[in-house]
Amino acid sequence: MGKRRGHPAFAEGSEAAFADGSEEGRRTGGRGRRNGRGGGRDSRERAPRRTVAERLEAGEISRDDAVEKTREVILRMLTAAQKSRRELEQSLARKGYPEDVVVQVLDRFGEVGLVDDATYAETIVRTRHSERGLARRGIAAELRRRGIDEDTAVEALEQLDPDDERAAGARLATKLITRTRSLERQVRVRRAVGSLARKGYAPGLAFELVKDALAAEGEETDDLGYAED
Repeated sequence: MGKRRGHPAFAEGSEAAFADGSEEGRRTGGRGRRNGRGGGRDSRERAPRRTVAERLEAGEISRDDAVEKTREVILRMLTAAQKSRRELEQSLARKGYPEDVVVQVLDRFGEVGLVDDATYAETIVRTRHSERGLARRGIAAELRRRGIDEDTAVEALEQLDPDDERAAGARLATKLITRTRSLERQVRVRRAVGSLARKGYAPGLAFELVKDALAAEGEETDDLGYAED
């Protein structure tokens, strides 16, 4: 009489009742699992991953390890796309690599020609001019954005011939004018001159090139003035 049989019987009955995989059994079982070990994992916040600089400072990795990790990430970046030394420095700083280690690795890469701002600048000048029709001013602006120093940029830009620049601008003006044949002449002029200016052509030269392109189509241009730019 001293033993209470109700609760054990209820427990056995509960197990039997839910053994068939009923919806209620799944719900209660799910709550048990979530409130157990799984719930503990979900409630914990993951600590932010420590950077290479932080791990080196804490003594978790050696300097040689940091150098190797820096070397590997730079090689991956250069495999994806050519970059200037300044671009690499900025990217690695954002990723948390030690500045002195980055300098050491980039110095070595410069010695073996893997990081070469002069060659990189020459490539930018050549491709932007031939493929995109950019003028000297437009290319110079891109070189600055990419961290190329002024002396290196000036030397790379010397490969641009003024006659070639004008010819590229003329081809671009013709394309721009051809695309807008259905529009009014003033609108065509304004859009084409604006597009050329954004590519680095001086406003006066851009207007002249657009005028020539219109004239080649048989449009009257004698009454066009520079003020329509």
